[in-house]
Amino acid sequence: MKLGRLGVWYSTDKLNAGQLSDMMKVIEKNGYSAFWHPESRGYEAMSLGAYLLSKTEKLIIGSSIANIYARDAFTARRAMISLNDFSGGRYILGLGVSHIPVGEGLRGHKYDKPLGAMSAYLDGIHKDAPADSPVVVAALGPKMLELSGKKAMGAVPYNVTPHHTAQAAKILGKGKILAVEQKVTIESDPAKARALGRKELSRYMVLPNYRNNWLRIGFTEADLADGGNDKFIDAMCLWGDANTVKKGLRAHFDAGATHVCLQPVHADGDFGARDKVLAALADT
Repeated sequence: MKLGRLGVWYSTDKLNAGQLSDMMKVIEKNGYSAFWHPESRGYEAMSLGAYLLSKTEKLIIGSSIANIYARDAFTARRAMISLNDFSGGRYILGLGVSHIPVGEGLRGHKYDKPLGAMSAYLDGIHKDAPADSPVVVAALGPKMLELSGKKAMGAVPYNVTPHHTAQAAKILGKGKILAVEQKVTIESDPAKARALGRKELSRYMVLPNYRNNWLRIGFTEADLADGGNDKFIDAMCLWGDANTVKKGLRAHFDAGATHVCLQPVHADGDFGARDKVLAALADT
C-alpha cells in the first residue's frame, strides 16, 4: 500500500449516507490519496470503513481512530484483513485508546493505562497476521510514539503542531508513516477564522490526553484558558488565503511528516465551504 502525501480527515458523524457518498466523490476528484474517519459516538468504524470503500475507487480509507475498547483485537484484525481483501488493499487500521469519558462513561469499560493497553492490543492484532499489516496508532506522547514505531507501521497524531511533528519523526525513525492531522479554513478575517477554530476545538479542550500533550509541546495553561488564546488557536487551525494555509501545511512536511490529513473547518452545514477548501488546497 502506497500512502500519498495529502489526505483528508473529517467528522463523519455530521453526515448521512448520501452526504458521505457525495464527500467521497469530492475528495477523490481532487486527487487526495486517503480519507480518515473517527469513531466516537456515531458510526461504528468497521461498517463505516466498508461503506466508504464501496463508494470510492482509488482512495485509501483509514480509521483515525478505531477505538480499542469497541472490539477485541481478534475482531479488529479480521476486519482489517477482510476490508483489504474486499477493496484490493485500500484500508488502513488506525487504532487509539480514546479517552476516559468515552471508554468508561459511554462504553462502560475500565479504562486501563494507555501504553500497556495499546501494547497488548497490538500484540493481538499481529498474532497470525503479517508483520507489515497496515496498522497505525494515534500517538501523542514519546512512549506511545516509540511503541508505534516498534509495533506498527507508524502514527496518526491529532491536534498537533510542526514542533510535535519534528519530535514524532525523530522518535518513529525512518521508514515509518507519520500522518498528522491539521485543521484548516480559508478565511482571511481573523475574528471569523478564530471563532471557527475555537468552536471546532471546544470539545477537545476538556480531554486530558490532548491538554497534557499541548502542555508537553510548549503551550501553557494560560494559552489553553477560556477556549484557547489566539496563539493557540492559530497553531491548531490554520487560516488565511490558500497560499498562507499551504505554507502552514508544508511546515509539517518540512518537520518530517510523511502524510498530512487536512481537516476543513467551516460553519455548521456549509458543505460548499468545505468543498472549496478541499479544492483550494489539493495541490499543496
